[in-house]
Amino acid sequence: MYPLFKRLADIVASILVLTFFSPILLILSILLIAVYKESAVFVQERPGLYGKPFRLYKLKSMRSHSEADGSAETDEQRVTRIGALLRRSKLDELPQFLNVLKGDMSLVGPRPLLMEYLPLYSVDQMKRHEVRPGITGWAQIHGAAGLAWTVRFEKDVWYVENRGLKIDLKILFMTCLWFVRAGWKTSASVEQVEAFRGNP
Repeated sequence: MYPLFKRLADIVASILVLTFFSPILLILSILLIAVYKESAVFVQERPGLYGKPFRLYKLKSMRSHSEADGSAETDEQRVTRIGALLRRSKLDELPQFLNVLKGDMSLVGPRPLLMEYLPLYSVDQMKRHEVRPGITGWAQIHGAAGLAWTVRFEKDVWYVENRGLKIDLKILFMTCLWFVRAGWKTSASVEQVEAFRGNP
C-alpha cells in the first residue's frame, strides 16, 4: 500500500515544485544558454529501478569539452561561477523533479550514480537498485559526499531494507533543514567526489 501512496505523493510534489519554480527555471535556463551557447540542461544516462537506464536531467554547471580552453582541463576547472552556485545551492537538480514526475525517480531513495559502477557493486550493494533512485536519501542526510563509498552504500541498503513513511518523512525533514542551515551559502570551490573503483 505504501509504494502506491509514495508514488502518488511523488507525482503531486513534483507538479507543485515544477510549477512553483518554473519562473526560476526559465530565468536560469536563459542565463545558462547565454553562458554556454547551447542547451541549459545536462542529460546523462543513469541506472534506475532494477538498474534499468533512464535519462537524468540537471541544469548544466560545466562547460563542455568543446567549449573549454584546453582538452587537459579537469571537471573542476570546467565548472563556471554560475555552475558552482547552482551545485552548492542544489538548484541544478530542479529538473530531476521531471524525472520524478515521469516515474524514473522518487523524492526519496538512493542517489542514481553512474552506469559504469553497476558491474563493481557487491551482491548486497546491488540492493540499492531495488527501489527508485531519489533526489535525496538516507546517505545524503548523513553527509554522503564525505563518506567512504562502502559506508555510503551501507546506508543506501539500510534504507531499502527499512524504508517506510516515517523514514521518508525524516529524510525530507532533514533535507529541508540542511537548506535552512547551509544550503544557500555559496562556496568558491565545488567539492569533487572520488570515483567508485570497486570494493577492496
